[in-house]
Amino acid sequence: MSNRPRYQQIKGYILDGIKQGTYTSGSKIPAEVELAKQFEVSRMTVNKAIRDLVQENLLVRYPGMGTFVTDAKAESPLVDIRNIAEEVVQRGHRYSCSVIKLQEAVADEVIAMQMGVPVGTSLYRSVIVHRENDLPIQLENRFVIARLLPDYLNQDFTAGTPHEYLSKMYPVSNVEHIVEAILPDPNVQQLLDIDANTPCLLVNRRTWSDDRLVSFACLTYPGTRYKLRSFASPGV
Repeated sequence: MSNRPRYQQIKGYILDGIKQGTYTSGSKIPAEVELAKQFEVSRMTVNKAIRDLVQENLLVRYPGMGTFVTDAKAESPLVDIRNIAEEVVQRGHRYSCSVIKLQEAVADEVIAMQMGVPVGTSLYRSVIVHRENDLPIQLENRFVIARLLPDYLNQDFTAGTPHEYLSKMYPVSNVEHIVEAILPDPNVQQLLDIDANTPCLLVNRRTWSDDRLVSFACLTYPGTRYKLRSFASPGV
C-alpha cells in the first residue's frame, strides 16, 4: 500500500480496473462492503472514493442494484476545432499531457502531398499524448511548416497545447477533417495504453489561415473512450 490516503488508493484501484478493462462500460464494481473488507477500511472511506468517481461521471449508482461503470465517453465536436485541454476542464476533469517528440522533420511524399509543399520541405513535428484524469484519450501527431512557425520547437506544450499556440499565431479560417476507423499499431497501443483489438478513430486534420495551409495533424482516439459529433443546420 502507498502513503496516499486510503480513499485515494481505493479510487486508484477502481480507476486502474476501468483502464485495464477489468470493469468495462456497464459492468458492476464490487460492493462497498467488499471493498471495505479488501482494503481494511470503513465503508465511509470506500463511499468517499466511489462518490468522487460518481462526481467525475465514471461511475453511476442505482439504488438497490449497486454501482456501475458509466458509458460516458469524452466527446468532441467534429466540425469545430477546440482546444482539447479546455474540453477536458469544461467537463470538470483533470487535463494532462506528455510530449513524446518535438523535432525537426522533412516532408516525405505523403506529408508533402497533405501539406501542399515540395518533398524535402523543412517541417516541425510534435507528438503528444493528451490525457483526461490520467487516461490517454488522444494521440496527436502534428506537422507544421517550419518557416511559418520558427519558434515552434521552443514551445512548452505541457503548458499550452499546439492548437492554442497555432490559433494565436495563425487564426484558423478553414479546416478539413477525414475520419476513419482503424486498429492501433504497436506504437499507438503503447502510447494510448490499449490493446491491439481496441478500435480507434483516426482524424486527419488540415487547417488553413487565410490561404496558407499551416498544419496537418493525425489525431488518434481510442474508440472506447472518445466520440466525435457533428451538427449541421438545414440547407448547410
